[in-house]
Amino acid sequence: MKKLLFVFLLLSAYSYVQAQAGETLVKVGQKMPEFKVKMFDGSVIDSKDLKGKVVLLNFWATWCPPCRQELARVQKDIIDRFRGKDFVFLPISRQDSYDKIEAFRKQTGYRFPMGMDTDRKIYSLFATATIPRNFLIDRDGKIILAEQGYSEESFQKLIEVIECALK
Repeated sequence: MKKLLFVFLLLSAYSYVQAQAGETLVKVGQKMPEFKVKMFDGSVIDSKDLKGKVVLLNFWATWCPPCRQELARVQKDIIDRFRGKDFVFLPISRQDSYDKIEAFRKQTGYRFPMGMDTDRKIYSLFATATIPRNFLIDRDGKIILAEQGYSEESFQKLIEVIECALK
């Protein structure tokens, strides 16, 4: 019985990992898809203009608890830490309206730039489901890390990979 339970758990874990992998449309080693994102302040960022910088592309939503946990650490642990380097943190809200993002910014006090993907057009170039989702892009526009979800361990790993990419 224990052996059967172990096999069942192993197959369930494998199926879960396979399903999650199927949600990601771009993989490590591939070029970042091209896109233009309207920012909360009304400006537009073209992904072509990010070449030469290390970019952390973060998909999130106002209603997502793990996204909120991750964003709470971003200012100190990412933005401030890599200020003055060839680094861009580009958080893009998946399917939130301007009004929801505005209320979220007022509630949290966040002042860092935020992109808006109200119709999921940008997100759909990268994945089909699950947030938060991070893609770290090197100076040549190649994806060097693709992660979903949030944990202390994954966030620390993300910081370490950013540091290596900036060397």
